Amino acid sequence: MKSLVAFSFLLVAYFLYGFYLNQFDTAIVPRQLSAAHSSNYYDYKGVLNVHTDLSAGSATPSFVITSAKLANLDFLMFTDLNLFNMPTSFESYHGNLMVMSAGKYSYLDSRLIYYSLSQESIGNSLGEAQVTLADLLSQKTGANKDSLTILAHPYKAGFSWNGEIPSGLDGFELWNLKSLSNRAWYDSKLSTIWSLLIYPFNPRLSFLRLYSEPTDEISLLDKLSTQRKIVVYAGAEASARAIPLANYFIRFPSYKRSFEIMSNHVVLKSELTGSFNGDRAKIFNALKQGNFYMAMDILGDPKGFVATIDDDKQSYMMGSEVKLKKGMTLKVKLPTMPKEFFEIIVFKNGEPVARVNQPEVSFPVDEAGVYRVQVRVIAMLPIPDAKKWFTWIYTNPFYVRP
Repeated sequence: MKSLVAFSFLLVAYFLYGFYLNQFDTAIVPRQLSAAHSSNYYDYKGVLNVHTDLSAGSATPSFVITSAKLANLDFLMFTDLNLFNMPTSFESYHGNLMVMSAGKYSYLDSRLIYYSLSQESIGNSLGEAQVTLADLLSQKTGANKDSLTILAHPYKAGFSWNGEIPSGLDGFELWNLKSLSNRAWYDSKLSTIWSLLIYPFNPRLSFLRLYSEPTDEISLLDKLSTQRKIVVYAGAEASARAIPLANYFIRFPSYKRSFEIMSNHVVLKSELTGSFNGDRAKIFNALKQGNFYMAMDILGDPKGFVATIDDDKQSYMMGSEVKLKKGMTLKVKLPTMPKEFFEIIVFKNGEPVARVNQPEVSFPVDEAGVYRVQVRVIAMLPIPDAKKWFTWIYTNPFYVRP
C-alpha cells in the first residue's frame, strides 16, 4: 500500500512539474507568423544530412518531405547512407520546398556528404565511390565547381576524421544534432535521461538542455580558415530513430521536430523564383561558397539577420574573399532585440576582437584576416537548471586578403 501511495505521489508530482515546464518558452525573440527578409538580402532556411528508409531513416522520402513542409523549410537535402544510383525523382520543387538528392558515404573512418549539381553518379559501389571521393579530396581548394563534398560530424565518436583535412574538401559540419546528443550522453547520462523524461511536456526545452558548444569543431574552423577557405554547415542527421526499434512504434524524435532545432540560412542577393534548375544553382552556389549562417532555430527565428563587410562601393556576403581597402566595415544586424541578455562577438583569426550588446554592430576592418561573427544569448532555464549561455547564430567566415 505504501509503495502504491509513493508511486502515486511521484506520478502526480511528475505531471505537475510537467505542466510547469509546459509554460516555459525557449524563444529569445518574439514568435512571428512570418518573419521578414532583411532589406537587401533574401534568407532561405534549409536542412542537410537527412536519412530516409532508403538507408538509415525510418520514413519514406514523401513522408520526410511533408515533415519538412510542416517545419517551414525552404530547401531540404537528402543524404541517404551508401546509396548508389540514387533516385532523382524527388529532386524538384514540392510546393514551396526545394528538394535536393545528395548522399552520405563511408570514407576511411568517417562519412562524407556528396552532391553533384550535374547529377553525376559517384559510382555503383562503395569502392567506386571511395575512388571518386579520393580524387575530389586530392584536388586544389575550390577546383571542382560542380560538386559539393562535406565532412559529416568530424568528431563524432566512432567516425572521427584522422590526420590533416584534405584540400579538396569544401567544408565540414560545425553543428551536428546527433553529435550534440551523443556528447550530452557522455557528459551526463542522468541529465540526458532527464531531458528524455521532460520531452513530452516541452520538446524544445528537452533538446536545449542537451546543447554544448562545438569547441573542437570551432578550433578546427579557426585553424583551417587561416590556411585556406573553408565552409562550415549545420547537419540535422535526421532519421527519427534515436531509440532502437522506435520506428516500429513511434518515430522519435520526429523529422519535423529535428528540422525545427537548427538549420542553415542561405543569404541571396535575389529571391528564388520557383524555377527549379535556376533556384537549385543559387542554393548550391551559396552552400559551396559559404554565403550562409547557421542558427539554433529553437531559440528564435533569425530570419532577417545579416552580416556583411562593406566598402565605399559594395557589400560582401559571408564566405566572400575580398581585398583589404581603406574604410572597410563589418556590419551586423539582428532581426529584432532579443528578450534575454545577448552579445554579438566579432572574431578575427579565431580571437574575439569585439563584444557588443546592441542589435547592430559596425566594426572597422583595418587589417587583413579571417573574420566571423557569433551571436550568443543567456537564458534562465526552469528548475533544476539555471542560467546558461547558448549560441544562437554562427556565420561563415569573411576572408580579407592583404
